Amino acid sequence: MNHSAGAEWWRPDVAVDRGDRGEALTAAEPQVSNSAVPFWALMTFTFILLLAPQSYFPALVPFRIALLTAAVAVITHVYDRLSHRQPIVHLTREMRITLCLVGWAILSVPMSLSPGGSLSFLFEVYLKTLVAFWLLSHTVNTLTRLRQVAWAMSLMAVPVAMTAAENFFSGVFIPDGVPQEAKRIVGYDAPLTLNPNDLALMLNLILPLCVALFLDTRRPWVRTLLLAMIVLDVTAVILTFSRGGFLTLATTFAMYLWRLRKRPERRWAVAALVIALVCIPLLPSGYWDRLSTITNKDSDTTGSAQERWRDMVAAANLVIQNPIVGVGVGMNIRALNEERGPYWLAVHNVYLEYAVELGIPGFVLFLMLLAGCMKSTMSVQQRSAGVPALGELFCLTEGIHTSLIAFAVAALFHPVAYHFYFYYIAGLAIATKAVYEAEHKQIATIQRQLLTRS
Repeated sequence: MNHSAGAEWWRPDVAVDRGDRGEALTAAEPQVSNSAVPFWALMTFTFILLLAPQSYFPALVPFRIALLTAAVAVITHVYDRLSHRQPIVHLTREMRITLCLVGWAILSVPMSLSPGGSLSFLFEVYLKTLVAFWLLSHTVNTLTRLRQVAWAMSLMAVPVAMTAAENFFSGVFIPDGVPQEAKRIVGYDAPLTLNPNDLALMLNLILPLCVALFLDTRRPWVRTLLLAMIVLDVTAVILTFSRGGFLTLATTFAMYLWRLRKRPERRWAVAALVIALVCIPLLPSGYWDRLSTITNKDSDTTGSAQERWRDMVAAANLVIQNPIVGVGVGMNIRALNEERGPYWLAVHNVYLEYAVELGIPGFVLFLMLLAGCMKSTMSVQQRSAGVPALGELFCLTEGIHTSLIAFAVAALFHPVAYHFYFYYIAGLAIATKAVYEAEHKQIATIQRQLLTRS
């Protein structure tokens, strides 16, 4: 596969070779009515969400910069759509499923354990997530923007990963009062990465995007930079001592080993495998003991593995008791308190979260959304495979698909059903279809121009 387009990662245009004439025709991105303002407002919001500059510059707190940038993105996108007489929501299959899922959550509110609590949760948590999901799926409509998102998120992961490494080597652990070998690092001071498990999840979802950029580029210095970022992300995931993080990382590693086995890039996969085996003796002390609790929960000296199992059993009982409407969106903690005692802990499993709170219908709708996003990325991969001009899109879509699979595994260990983690990647998955259509039209236009000139 020719990934030459990816080498020009800094350029907004695509150069197409004219063959025997030795000329080149440069085609600008397809004309779209969407303004760049909502896209860059969304990117600014993503920066604030992941890196939380207000935590390091308290003077920013009164300005509520996250809300401000999100509002700018929404208002400008809606205005742009209406001014060009375009629908505000493009009803793809995945978007219809999402609307059904949200609709079911709203319908379940009157039957919730706490209708007011569920309504508050919908507006304060889930609605924010859905807004980002909607904006990503609608504003990322060109290959340039998709590339920019991948680069932006990969670069944003660097300070997060560096903080994890710094906290580990400087001994910044939480909590106190546990055995020394069970102590874990403090995460990055941002809503999505403060907990070490959440930090590992975020890095695991961004990692395939970084790998996609690495596989596509041909510039040595860019490839070196990306390789360093990949190593840093992997190291940080390991230093979190997250069991779910390790299994998710292993899934991503196995996926790329399999995918690259028959491609020219397989030498990188072999090199990664050799390096991983060589580095096994360098793993932190107590790491294997921590991982052993995955299969032997009773050996966990912190008691967290036993707590997770207890909560999953209690959650399964709740699903049996409330199989249709569930206990209400956002109410799994309260329901679990009534079922197994007041521990005030959510079930650490996305699938059980949906099943407990929205019943079997909500659980099925989420599975349909996850499967639909995977199907979209697989379709784009199949259409772009072997097309030199679409090499970059193929790699990026492959990375997004890998992130979806990584989340499907991580979802077994995290209570993040309604948060940004999945919906950011899902938004990009839906966006790949629009990007493919834009690139396909651009290629067709260039081909017509070539035929006309010849």
